[in-house]
Amino acid sequence: MSETNLYAAGAGVVVGVDLGGTKIAAATVDADGTLGRVHTTPTPATDGPAAVLDAVASLVRGVLAAAGTGLRALGVGAAGVIDSGRGVVVSATETFPGWPGTDIAGGLRERLAPLAAEDGFVVVVENDVDAHAAGETWRGAAAGARSVLLVAVGTGVGAAVVLDGRLLRGAHHLAGEAGHLPVPGAEGLRCPCGRTGHLEAVGAGPSIHRRYLALGGDPAAPDARDVVARAVGGDDLAARVVRAAGEAVGRAIAGIVTVLDPEVVVVGGGVAEAGGLWWSALEGALRSEVVDVLADLPVVPAALAGEAAIVGAAHCAWTMTTSSDEEQ
Repeated sequence: MSETNLYAAGAGVVVGVDLGGTKIAAATVDADGTLGRVHTTPTPATDGPAAVLDAVASLVRGVLAAAGTGLRALGVGAAGVIDSGRGVVVSATETFPGWPGTDIAGGLRERLAPLAAEDGFVVVVENDVDAHAAGETWRGAAAGARSVLLVAVGTGVGAAVVLDGRLLRGAHHLAGEAGHLPVPGAEGLRCPCGRTGHLEAVGAGPSIHRRYLALGGDPAAPDARDVVARAVGGDDLAARVVRAAGEAVGRAIAGIVTVLDPEVVVVGGGVAEAGGLWWSALEGALRSEVVDVLADLPVVPAALAGEAAIVGAAHCAWTMTTSSDEEQ
């Protein structure tokens, strides 16, 4: 079936995309949140924005070919600070060279136009952590909650805020950028943003690895996952570094929840899978810092794992599609 005939095969589907620094993942997502088969491809970030958008479009074509229909709407959760109203990247780290200023929405709309309905299709672009939060609030660990703080700790530290059922974006599209909060224990440590003393410099996975090595840890340790394994296995230095990372994240969360007073905190990302040592350090620091009324604030692990941003981005697209239909 040719691209131009795909849409005629059905009413079209909504596709969610998780566009990360190393991998792109995409799948169909039904109106009830049911996820189709996830398709993945490496992110050619170092080849520039056009190559990244080409890779996304190619992956979406594969998803639609497998579904045997065309595209009703596309939701993308993308790395970087995103102007979601325009679908444009405002800023990004060195992980994505040339990424700032990229018109993700326009670029994908142009590349995927042959697969759309005759009157076009909706493209929604969110920050990847915002998309993660939308997924967990819709069908994950925070389902049903109206106010949520989601913290994602992996290669970086990101956060997103849902208030009254809506993603909080901020005047400069920066709402939830918890990784750049100044925190105790990060003094003098360089953050990927170029400044020192930020949470990401002590709490993220690569930071755990760097800190372990800098303090005299075994140079054979290849990454943060190995440092965590050493901590569990009795390496005192590794345990101290992992504990310090968890405590830093916990203190940052304590500050945020004191200002926002959410119903629930959801914590996800690769580092959040580090186990009891990291979690106990996070919760211990958090509980010791907050006022009594927040003592019982639920802090729960994310439920959708690597699928959260796909589901959340698609949910944002479904919401926009529904709104557009109601206006017609």
